[in-house]
Amino acid sequence: MHDAFEHVPILEKLPLQIDCLAAWEEWLLVGTKQGHLLLYRIKKDIENNIYVHDLLTFQQITTVSKAKGASLFTCDLQHSDNGEEVLRMCVAVRKKLQLYFWKDREFHELQGDFSVPDVPKSMAWCENSICVGFKRDYYLIRVDGKGSIKELFPTGKQLEPLVAPVADGKVAVGQDDLTVVLNEEGVCTQKCALNWTDIPIAMEHQPPYIIAVLPRYVEIRTFEPRLLVQSIELQRPRFITSGGTNIIYVASNHFVWRLIPVSIATQIQQLLQDKQFELALQLAEMKDDSDSEKRQQIHHIKNLFAFNLFCQKRFDESMQVFAKLGTDPTHVMGLYPDLLPTDYRKQLQYPNPLPGLSGAELEKAHLALIDYLTQKRSQLVKKLNDSDHQSSTSPLMEGTPTIKSKKKLLQIIDTTLLKCYLHTNVALVAPLLRLENNHCHIEESEHVLKKAHKYSELIILYEKKGLHEKEVWCGLNWNDSHACKGINLSVCLKALQVLVDQSKKANSPLKGHERTVQYLQHLGAENLHLVFSYSVWVLRDYPEDGLK
Repeated sequence: MHDAFEHVPILEKLPLQIDCLAAWEEWLLVGTKQGHLLLYRIKKDIENNIYVHDLLTFQQITTVSKAKGASLFTCDLQHSDNGEEVLRMCVAVRKKLQLYFWKDREFHELQGDFSVPDVPKSMAWCENSICVGFKRDYYLIRVDGKGSIKELFPTGKQLEPLVAPVADGKVAVGQDDLTVVLNEEGVCTQKCALNWTDIPIAMEHQPPYIIAVLPRYVEIRTFEPRLLVQSIELQRPRFITSGGTNIIYVASNHFVWRLIPVSIATQIQQLLQDKQFELALQLAEMKDDSDSEKRQQIHHIKNLFAFNLFCQKRFDESMQVFAKLGTDPTHVMGLYPDLLPTDYRKQLQYPNPLPGLSGAELEKAHLALIDYLTQKRSQLVKKLNDSDHQSSTSPLMEGTPTIKSKKKLLQIIDTTLLKCYLHTNVALVAPLLRLENNHCHIEESEHVLKKAHKYSELIILYEKKGLHEKEVWCGLNWNDSHACKGINLSVCLKALQVLVDQSKKANSPLKGHERTVQYLQHLGAENLHLVFSYSVWVLRDYPEDGLK
């Protein structure tokens, strides 16, 4: 939980009993049980003091004579694409609904009256529908000229319906201590209902928060993620109204309070400390910062969010966020044990200690990393021949070094994929090594393959790398690539030595002479001295195959 709002008293010990409340920007309207309509102008000075101005007289514009006997009304302000605004009103008169629109300082009938099953007790517009709560059930009435009615569900044990408009033309509907959000078709748009700590009396949506008046306090929650954000204890609150963005009033019978939002920057700071990254992101999107500052903060929060998902063992979700962010893949690899050289791994910084991974959990994490690295590899290979040889990755934590060279990054990715395949699915090692554009680092790959006793795959590595200049691991100083150069002779000699050694081992996949013959056949005329040197034992033991 964190503080999203502070409450400030606006009216105290009003001698009249408050019966309803409405607001528009700086204007607050208070209706009383005795029949008074009080209009206040709420101003906030630069010193954050609150001043209340009481306007004693205001002129009546018009009367909707047909609506005599009205018990309830709800309004909806529509904004058209060409900038026009249309105010619609629905009025409940006994068991009928009357529809009006505002034009030339008067309300005009929108269409004919609708007959409804009972006297409405709560209602709100929902795009081109009206959600109506009766004593026992909720209904959805289409404003389509026909007045088609759809029965939704019971009001609950309390028999007190509660319908409140929310953003995007939807409505929040209460059933005892639960609240669901419906669209104009009456379809629930949230996976789960909100669960309040008591039965709400009234509700107001102030994105990203939904605020409910409960019998003893005001409770503030969010739809997504589903969080209890704050509870504000007030003396028997009954009413709530919004006058626009960040303008919320709550009233009891004789008191009125204003809920003033805590600054977004302060809220974000609290939320990051509590690891509530999804809500922090929603608030960051609402800030009035410059575009570049907003992007930078959102990027930082998303990196923290991805890291936290990883710490929660939600590996697939974490990798998806990192992939969208363009985070340096080596910083993602550094989340795992034994994938990066120790010296480079020590340079990486993370927000919190990394989780310990082993067994099935580590395998699950490796599988998520394989999907992520395969995607990154595909993107890099496509851009490898671009004129710009620098990668455009960003650090997980500011100030941490990143890999600039695309070739170096590809080399690290392929070598890491090799290690992951050895942990999860050995059958994928050979296909990776056979790729024409395989960038596996020979020394490091040689080390892990020998350690895993994968000698057939080691020969594939030598066969592919023997056709190119040798690149030495160089202790993996991961800054700009300083590849040590050598001739392919050393790679061929290593391969041949492994073939000779493994040919004599009973359980080795390289047992016998066939792989040696195949390898020697591909060396070519320029390496005849190697063919003559390493074919002696084959000619001696298998003369027919040797002469081939």
